Amino acid sequence: MAAKSDGAAVSVEDDNTPRSLSEPGNPAARPRCSAAGGKPYTLLDCCWVLCALLVFFSDGATDLWLAADYYLRGDYWWFGLTLVFVVVPSAVVQVLSFRWFVYDYSDLSGGDGAASGSGTGAAAAGAAATAGDNSLSTKDSDQRGGSAAVGNAANATPVYSSSGPPATAGRVGAPRRCCTVCMWVFQTVLHVLQLGQVWRYIHALYLGAQSRWHSNGPRRHFHWRLMFESADITMLRLLEAFLKSAPQLVLQLSIMIHGNTVLPLQGLSASASLVSLAWMIASYQKVLRDSRDDKLPMSYKAVITQMLWHFFTIGARTVAFALFASVFQLYFGIFIVSHWCVMTFWIIQGETDFCMSKWEEIIYNMVVGIIYIFCWFNVKEGPSRFRMTVYYSVTLAENVALTAAWYTYRGPHTSDSYALVVVCLVACSFALGTFFMLVYYCWLHPDGPVLGSQWGGCVDEGVVGAGGVAGVIDACLTPSQGSQTDMVITSPPRTLPRTKDTGEPVPGERDKDRDRDSCLPVFQVRPSPSSSPALLHRTSSSSRAQEGPVIRIDLPRKRYPAWDAHFIDRRLRKTILLLETTSAVSPRIQYRSSMMGSKEVLEYETTV
Repeated sequence: MAAKSDGAAVSVEDDNTPRSLSEPGNPAARPRCSAAGGKPYTLLDCCWVLCALLVFFSDGATDLWLAADYYLRGDYWWFGLTLVFVVVPSAVVQVLSFRWFVYDYSDLSGGDGAASGSGTGAAAAGAAATAGDNSLSTKDSDQRGGSAAVGNAANATPVYSSSGPPATAGRVGAPRRCCTVCMWVFQTVLHVLQLGQVWRYIHALYLGAQSRWHSNGPRRHFHWRLMFESADITMLRLLEAFLKSAPQLVLQLSIMIHGNTVLPLQGLSASASLVSLAWMIASYQKVLRDSRDDKLPMSYKAVITQMLWHFFTIGARTVAFALFASVFQLYFGIFIVSHWCVMTFWIIQGETDFCMSKWEEIIYNMVVGIIYIFCWFNVKEGPSRFRMTVYYSVTLAENVALTAAWYTYRGPHTSDSYALVVVCLVACSFALGTFFMLVYYCWLHPDGPVLGSQWGGCVDEGVVGAGGVAGVIDACLTPSQGSQTDMVITSPPRTLPRTKDTGEPVPGERDKDRDRDSCLPVFQVRPSPSSSPALLHRTSSSSRAQEGPVIRIDLPRKRYPAWDAHFIDRRLRKTILLLETTSAVSPRIQYRSSMMGSKEVLEYETTV
């Protein structure tokens, strides 16, 4: 497992091609503001948030309405269970949301955000220099051995780690005491009323509108805050969906099957829970991809298709659970606990790297184990075809076994025709979910069709500047190398020959050259891509952006599908937002590379 952030030192030898908002020469970087060529906040984004609010209210309101109906009917046992699955998960999520608010706002109101941001956050910024000084660019600092950037970063560090607020922070200003008290009271009341997520959704709408209406400088700042807020919402809602909506769905389906009747409120509550689950998984993946500039964003067509995929697969899964639980209550509990233990062990064995501490990682793995009870959730970098096949094969076998057990031992009040319809419903729902999954991966996946991308395909990795000429690196991989596409630049193959100053191959490498020429190419450099419009757009838009301050994070960058450290470490967030308000140019972010030094990277690129 990769190293965790516990106050790491400032990195002055950053090898990675920087992840940035405005960095020339990095095709993987997506500028985060429309002025720099990024995707602006649109009406469609606003409608998506409004629909998310509608899903949130419909899920909670139908559950409470159904609980009240059970109470009025005298079904106190069902009333208690329904209410518990509403109140307890919601309270857990509200506590976590309020904890995040306390951490963020207490530092803002105290006026020492700069000190906390850099004194503990494993980051340094070359913001003391003027915004127009191009010598602070990461590209230049890599090519010059990092001397200029190192010096400026070292000089800037005391400015941000002092005990008092920086002088430039006066433009932001600490809120007045009365406003601070009002904000604390307002947030406390909101979270007590279980409306913390509602406020965050409304705040996201406000930030999106501000990022669209303001000029270049404030727009960048509002867009950063929008991305951070969206990340918080999706993490909170995903946790709530699988702690509340998933067990609520199984409970209501079990009640319907056990009583052999379907009340309108029961069907409404189950449908709202199912939609909430599918919605949050798709929304989580979209926001995660939007937050990472090394991944292409998801279109709304892809998001809707992924939502349908999870809607039908989770629907089949929960119906099978409910059928089995209506006959074998005790064995159903044993089955759920056993499945959760096996899946959690499988996730831990994969060595995930999502959180910033060991204990947070363990808790995260346990939560993902709960998700794996109901649906697939990718938690590991690299091709997931084999892992998905294993998971859905196990899921299919479990669904068949649970449904068959119910069909065999069902009660006498269930007719054969009714039982056959229910079995067909489970099978057709799972088949439809599999169909939409194939549609997503074959036609709508952001990285292109999966069928051809991992078998001898060429993956665009980046732009290498050499003497002012930009070229795109292609990693042409064999099937066995498909899981290491991200290692092409940072970990060069040892079979490639190094060249001397005379341009002749190193002695003893001619035989290796013949063997290599008979195989597929491992590394190529070709001209700028005319066949990759998205990459070309990113390159051209990034090259027009100005250089800005650099935030160097002395941690290796987390691999997708994990969140970047500056999204889950709130200390780094504060550093970024501070620089956004004090710098005329958007800051760029660099992560430490643990593979090689910058000189070796440059030597390798020049040699090839």
